[in-house]
Amino acid sequence: MHLRTFTPPATPAARAARALAAQYHSASIQNHVVRSWLWAEAFAVVEDRGDIDHELLYVSAMLHDIGIVPAFDNVDLSYEEAGGHVAVALTTGAGWDAERSRRALEVIIRHNWPSVDPAMDIEGYLLEIGTGLDISGARPDALPADFIREVLAEYPRLQLAREFGDGVVAQAARKPHTAAHRLVTGGVVGKLENHPLERTF
Repeated sequence: MHLRTFTPPATPAARAARALAAQYHSASIQNHVVRSWLWAEAFAVVEDRGDIDHELLYVSAMLHDIGIVPAFDNVDLSYEEAGGHVAVALTTGAGWDAERSRRALEVIIRHNWPSVDPAMDIEGYLLEIGTGLDISGARPDALPADFIREVLAEYPRLQLAREFGDGVVAQAARKPHTAAHRLVTGGVVGKLENHPLERTF
């Protein structure tokens, strides 16, 4: 398995999602969303997950944290739900039908669930475990070490621990009814600071 094994979909929605993410995210968060997609796709390979909507997974990965960005922050909605609605708007504009655009919202919301049943939502499951690896350090030995090194060399973590930690703490303080509060009380800041990909690679 190599970095170049995984190629972003060459579709209007995928290109627009990548461009929008790059326009609004810092370099640290942009690298995080790309790595999250790569980890998700790699988990699909090692777990032999067959029937996946790769475009849906890519778009959802690119936009899963955009609700933290001030321009898209919502006064009441969780950052993942706010980001999901950005994905609905973007994919609708790219020609997706309402049901498929709604799937992007679901996948992005579910990436912050404690766990997702792959039988219920395979793309949501893959994004949840992909972001789980990149943020919380879950299952760091599940993917080939050489592949992890290659991805980190191309998309380094930079200031992710500080930037994402600050962002999710602010979300939790302002919106204690959302998943951000669960993440903070669950120790996400410490997990970021002591992340195995920071220490081992």
